[in-house]
Amino acid sequence: MSGTSLDGLDLCYCHISKDKNQWSFDILKTDSVSYSEDMQSELKNSIYLKASELLDFHNTYGTWLGTTAKAFISKHKLEVDYIASHGHTTHHQPQNGLTFQIGSGQHLANESGHKVVCDFRTNDVALGGEGAPLVPIGDQLFFGEYDFCLNLGGISNISLQQKGKRIAYDIGLANMILNYITRKIDLEYDKGGTLAKNGNINKTMLARLNDLKYYLLPHPKSIGYEWFVDEVIPIVDATEDSIENLLHTSIHHICEKVAQQVRLNSIKKNTLFVTGGGALNHFMIETLQEKLGDKTKVVVPKKVLIEFKEALVFALMGALRIEQEINVFKSVTGAIRDSSSGVLYLPN
Repeated sequence: MSGTSLDGLDLCYCHISKDKNQWSFDILKTDSVSYSEDMQSELKNSIYLKASELLDFHNTYGTWLGTTAKAFISKHKLEVDYIASHGHTTHHQPQNGLTFQIGSGQHLANESGHKVVCDFRTNDVALGGEGAPLVPIGDQLFFGEYDFCLNLGGISNISLQQKGKRIAYDIGLANMILNYITRKIDLEYDKGGTLAKNGNINKTMLARLNDLKYYLLPHPKSIGYEWFVDEVIPIVDATEDSIENLLHTSIHHICEKVAQQVRLNSIKKNTLFVTGGGALNHFMIETLQEKLGDKTKVVVPKKVLIEFKEALVFALMGALRIEQEINVFKSVTGAIRDSSSGVLYLPN
């Protein structure tokens, strides 16, 4: 799994089983491989590449994924049925029928020597869907005891059960804006939210972020890096203030938008299960709980699940695809039908 926060590649070795229609999992081995500065820069700037250059990078990155997976498997002497790969999203424009995750499945399979399931989003977009978010299948099958499942990755997204169906959508910003700000001072991220906690709200910046048109759209809806570049970066760059204040303001914005969606979809006491890198930001979690009040209990799981839940769910999506079972819900993405999405590649 490689997400919009651009911090690195997550590898998760799982045992997934099904007994009497109940799915369960064990996370047995994990690793995170940080991107080199060059790789991070290439991924960040890939949206500006010419088509031929992008396809070349698609193949190169797929080979790198294969090499990295092979080393992980060899290091831990793992028995592997298949590799499920999300790839890295470079373009996401469902309104134009377009989504693209680099990391060629064939190159990955050839390099690793294992069967690969990847490209989980294209089929849903072809069926008229957003192609995102996809994690709600895991929320329903693995974490259905919680009223809400919130992922605070580069983007914040939420899922819940409504009238017997799973719905989910991208709320808006999360770590993508925080990491963009810290990189202005050559810091990868604000560990624990320490810098943000020492800041104050910049009311002008907060108002501009709150007024972003995306927040007015009905779901199903999703956003990608292009939206961040076009709509959010200009706001951050136009705000002359300290790094602490920029971070503090951003966290209040993120948490208020999450709290709005929880309040909108709840009439009783509830639980909010939080994973993704943002769950490790103590100031963000404190701020979120403060904005939600006593009605909602914020539940933060063990660190391994915080960091590897998305990778785990894509492993589940791979299993469902191989079993030809539904792994993408139309109620989440707005597609014309549920689907079993993903493309299978065999090593050659």
